[in-house]
Amino acid sequence: MDIEKGFDKIHSRAIKSKLLQYFTAFTRVLLAIGFIPPSLKKIFNEPFTILPDSHPVGHYFNALYATGYYYQFIGWGQLIAAILLLFPRTAHLGALMFLPIIVNIAVLTNSVDFVGTKYITILMTIAAIYLVCWDYDRWKTLLFTKRCARVSVSVFEFLMFSVLFALAAAIGISFLAWFSVGNLQQNFSYKVSIVTGGGFVFGLFCALHHKFMKKRRIGNS
Repeated sequence: MDIEKGFDKIHSRAIKSKLLQYFTAFTRVLLAIGFIPPSLKKIFNEPFTILPDSHPVGHYFNALYATGYYYQFIGWGQLIAAILLLFPRTAHLGALMFLPIIVNIAVLTNSVDFVGTKYITILMTIAAIYLVCWDYDRWKTLLFTKRCARVSVSVFEFLMFSVLFALAAAIGISFLAWFSVGNLQQNFSYKVSIVTGGGFVFGLFCALHHKFMKKRRIGNS
């Protein structure tokens, strides 16, 4: 059986289940509520914990709190993910945004042995994975492309890409050496040969990537 068709069949059966529909709604709202209080603490620049620096958890969160607007940035990320989860039209975006955040938190809480919380974050991670799978039909093109055949790339194009990037690398390092940036003028011949070779390889990989790309198909074009 075709893998895509198999996944489609499983997903179709799952989303038709009334019980799973209720469970999905419950999970979305529960995860959103779980993120809102800690996100507001960060947004309003309040300490997340009162544990001392002698405790691994307190040491981490106190250091995180000291980062200033980065601490608030994390809070905004959590709040946006929570809000997106609350609305059916945007819940798939909320799940995709929620998942990497909660995975990071789960790894953190387990690495510092945050008693109790580490188990909760593991369950939240499993729930987030479930929600991503629930909206499989909205993002499955990431796995199963609908584009047509690969583009054709001639030997000349491979050489052109490689030579152009090699030339650009040589000119770039020469320009920087002229202005004595980073002591590039010392052992210049060796450095320019390394950078030029690197530019050639970089161009080659760009050409290879282009060769294996598939052309986008929009409508019947």
